[in-house]
Amino acid sequence: MSAVPTATMTKFGYPRTLVAETPHWAVLVRPKQPTLGSLVVAARQPATAFGQLGVDAFAGLQPVVARVEAVLREVVGYERINHLMLMMVDPDVHFHVIPRYEGSRAFEGVTFPDAGWPGPPALGDAVDPDPAVLDRLIARLRAAWDAEATGTGA
Repeated sequence: MSAVPTATMTKFGYPRTLVAETPHWAVLVRPKQPTLGSLVVAARQPATAFGQLGVDAFAGLQPVVARVEAVLREVVGYERINHLMLMMVDPDVHFHVIPRYEGSRAFEGVTFPDAGWPGPPALGDAVDPDPAVLDRLIARLRAAWDAEATGTGA
């Protein structure tokens, strides 16, 4: 693990968009939202291939994924969830986590349609919320993450 953020983490707004960090992973809100609550789970160590990550990073991924899914279930109420490891534009190891639902969800007066439902996510049709709405979404997801850690729900 590195104390220096990867270029991919920085591109997706680290540290502003940070929901949570573990020793090996950073959970970030995507600044552009293909669906409400879309996240990036980025490896904190420099690696450009999934197999380059250490055993501890793999072991640490399971609880991060479980918590991401629980938080998004609560905040978004998704019907399906997609974990995409594309790494074509941003080569550092990371996943896009896209909650999927029929129709749309609303947050702070902004509508977030799932333009790709029921097919692949429409990453190019993302909502670009204004900074204040994005900040409130980050805060809501952080609160849910913290509540999930204590078992209190948010």
